[in-house]
Amino acid sequence: MSQEQNKVSWKGWVALFFIIITFSGTLTNAGVWSAFDFQRLTGSFGQISQGVIFTGKGGTGAREGFMFTLTLIPTVMFALGLIQVAESLGALQAAERLFRPILRPIMGIPGVAGLAFVSSFTSSDVGSVMTKQLYEDGYITDEERTIFVAYQYASSAAITNTLGAGAAMLPVSVLPVGVIIAIEIVVKIFGANLVRLWFYMQAKKEKGVKVNG
Repeated sequence: MSQEQNKVSWKGWVALFFIIITFSGTLTNAGVWSAFDFQRLTGSFGQISQGVIFTGKGGTGAREGFMFTLTLIPTVMFALGLIQVAESLGALQAAERLFRPILRPIMGIPGVAGLAFVSSFTSSDVGSVMTKQLYEDGYITDEERTIFVAYQYASSAAITNTLGAGAAMLPVSVLPVGVIIAIEIVVKIFGANLVRLWFYMQAKKEKGVKVNG
């Protein structure tokens, strides 16, 4: 990449900051500023409203699964729209510059995955779709994608699921919620590095076979 192509404009930094704040969940209960929170912006389509659940109750068949899929469409479409706008403003280049010193040492993936990294804290669906797009656009390799998926898969959407699904257990937990989320993130990174180590050992083994052959 040339120096001109690698240059990050102020618009790229602003777009990156906006995307990070929007997807991070830090504005969920921030008063009027919560209007910029991703969960707030996507609304409550498909969720419980006046005792009625869009996906139905008590069913486990294909019909309920199909209806649940419909609830993901607004979220994923809106997220991809935001990412496309941010990318056009240079947010991916800014993410590469900002997250490279973090993601490359701890997981061996490029900084351009930083947006998906932040998004995966609050939405596993958005994080997975963004990772898929990064791979298809050639920003990450197949091995880097596999390592990143190993990180995302364990304790997916750590913040949202811990505060939402685990809300009933938090009052009796012996650890503060911040410590719980931190432990989840550490274990996620550990899992990603197990996959990273496996790739390293496979590459070393293949290299040894070629030398001996």
